[in-house]
Amino acid sequence: MKNDIQIKNKRAYFDYHIVEKYNAGLALLGTEIKAIRQGKANMSDAFCMFIGNILYVRNLHISEYSHSSFYNHDIKRDRALLLQKRELKKLKVKSEEKGYTIVPLRIFTNERGFAKIEIALAQGKKEFDKRDSIKDRESKREMDRAMKI
Repeated sequence: MKNDIQIKNKRAYFDYHIVEKYNAGLALLGTEIKAIRQGKANMSDAFCMFIGNILYVRNLHISEYSHSSFYNHDIKRDRALLLQKRELKKLKVKSEEKGYTIVPLRIFTNERGFAKIEIALAQGKKEFDKRDSIKDRESKREMDRAMKI
């Protein structure tokens, strides 16, 4: 099985400092995994939160599967993330601290064909941090251009 599905949340790297990364499984319906394999997912507004002791990803937009009938899924439903208990406890304690949040970074499929989501414990950036990120990116581009000439 090809694992060329890479749906990324580019906005997360711009808005947050990434502290720790985790790979989690996604509890999906059949039409959802088929739509993800077609590349029809959008993570720009997605975020993670605990409801009880279960971690959910919210606002993850997975479009309807094109070949399904009336058994289609809800586009923006909450989807449970599958992590080990010790990882969940660690994330819950950290996310309750001031300034930390859990953001989804990318959706991919592993070698067995299962959909996985990479989540990160992150701290929000301030406005001046974002300007620094833009300056660093621009200077790196200039260096690359200079090296090619």
